[in-house]
Amino acid sequence: MDGTRRVHYPAHLKAMEVLRPGLTPVDLDTWFRKNFDPGIMGFLLDELALTPEELAVEHAIWQDFTSRETPHFYPGFLEALAAYKARGGHVVVVSHSESHIIRGHYEGQADGHGVVPDLVFGWDLEPHMRKPSPYPVRETIRQLHLEPRDVLVVDDLKPGVDMAKAAGVDAAAVGWSHDIPSIRDFMKRTCVVYFATVPEFAEFILQ
Repeated sequence: MDGTRRVHYPAHLKAMEVLRPGLTPVDLDTWFRKNFDPGIMGFLLDELALTPEELAVEHAIWQDFTSRETPHFYPGFLEALAAYKARGGHVVVVSHSESHIIRGHYEGQADGHGVVPDLVFGWDLEPHMRKPSPYPVRETIRQLHLEPRDVLVVDDLKPGVDMAKAAGVDAAAVGWSHDIPSIRDFMKRTCVVYFATVPEFAEFILQ
């Protein structure tokens, strides 16, 4: 829900220059749609047919970009999370970036708001533990001593919704990172609530 996928997109363009130089890369909206369904690994393995060796090259390019480029959080997002944590709430991040990269993004942009995630589940997990696996949600429940009714997964794409469903918790959708009609319609139809803006999200979690 920050700008991460927009940072990953130029990383993908670079990877395609190296791995598929004769292929016209997808545009940004299509990139979002591919991340939505079939998901990033489905896209890389099934549609682009990357070999294990090529996948390692793609991952190295991805790591290089995310280590150098820090996406900015949308205005008001960190403040909302800080206020939520001050009231006793927990913040957990499940991402397709490595855990240390995600923690660095939050710690580097906290600006005194004190937003440090309680837990981070990143791409450094084993493949069967990554989103959309229910593992991150189940571990959140276990480690933070919560009940499923206490957990709300907030995401902008289908893998997060799939993770929530598999773990038996509610999912909420956000629409401030993109506005692609097919994705928006699915998320509105499938999730318990849809936040078009950061203030709507902040109002909900702080009510």
